[in-house]
Amino acid sequence: MKTNWLCLMILCLLTGFSAMGAEKVVLRVGHFSNVTHAQGVIGHGLSRQGKGWFEARLGPNVEVQWFVYNAGPSATEAIFAGSLDLTYVGPNPAINAHLKSRGEEIRIVAGACSGGAALVVPPDGRIKTDADFRGKKLATPQFGNTQDVAARAWLQSKGFRVRMTGGDVLVVPTANADQLPLFTQGSLDAVWTVEPWVSRLVLEANGKVYLEENSLWNQTQGKYVTTHLVSRVRFLNQHPELVKQWIAAQVELTTWIKQHPDEAKKLFNDEIKVETTKALPAPTLNRAWEHLTLTDDPIRASLVKSANDAHRIGFLKSEPDLSKIYRLDLLNAVLREKGMPEVP
Repeated sequence: MKTNWLCLMILCLLTGFSAMGAEKVVLRVGHFSNVTHAQGVIGHGLSRQGKGWFEARLGPNVEVQWFVYNAGPSATEAIFAGSLDLTYVGPNPAINAHLKSRGEEIRIVAGACSGGAALVVPPDGRIKTDADFRGKKLATPQFGNTQDVAARAWLQSKGFRVRMTGGDVLVVPTANADQLPLFTQGSLDAVWTVEPWVSRLVLEANGKVYLEENSLWNQTQGKYVTTHLVSRVRFLNQHPELVKQWIAAQVELTTWIKQHPDEAKKLFNDEIKVETTKALPAPTLNRAWEHLTLTDDPIRASLVKSANDAHRIGFLKSEPDLSKIYRLDLLNAVLREKGMPEVP
């Protein structure tokens, strides 16, 4: 009898220790309400519906909390503040955050999207050749963001003097939502932006695509990163297996989206309507979807080019050191386990 009592006590103690060891982890994840953040938007939507894609693969002891951001700097500031653990973000905000923290606060752990950016001009023929940009007003989404740097670097490559303000071509940072009415009114001569805003300019304002940005990326076979998955360094060091599980779930989601585009677009648009109060028109979403590629490859060469361009045009004062920005061992371990090609 005494032996049975002792065994029961030991079992209770072991159960208690096991429960303590299984303490719930809260994983805070950010994304934008943007088609180039499709994995985040769809993942958020499925969580909202109680059908969590990531939750099902992370297990019952992980609680996923989603946060929506409008721009890369605000998302990376949340990383710095310790209020986000993972976020989907563009290349230049990732570069800026990495350099600002001297390589200590942020790591790129996977890619998410490639392509989707373009330079759009009005249909009235005011811009037909590169020389026609002289004296014109070109809008980009945000000062120093990925498209802003790309636009300024391209203009410089064409021989224009481009300063932070002024120069041969006036580059005007303009929020995406404001670009369409200004472009329609004729107040802007060109817009360099990313999907779905490119498609809105083309379909709603009869804009003409002057340049598909991928023509600039010859060294990466026309591929360039639009969105990364990045992690807070401390969280990554404390929970590497959890980050690996998230990456594995994303790889599976990326594959599922490609195999089920119609269902994926519906899930995406349902969540966009919740986040922004308005879904994208079907023609806009379909066109935008065709002009980007969801990919887990971070496309390293294009990030290096973005950083070098930012330095060349004066955004980065010193030559960027990106030697610690990547942590791709977890992604490659996932790809090996799934029999998929590893990324360089």
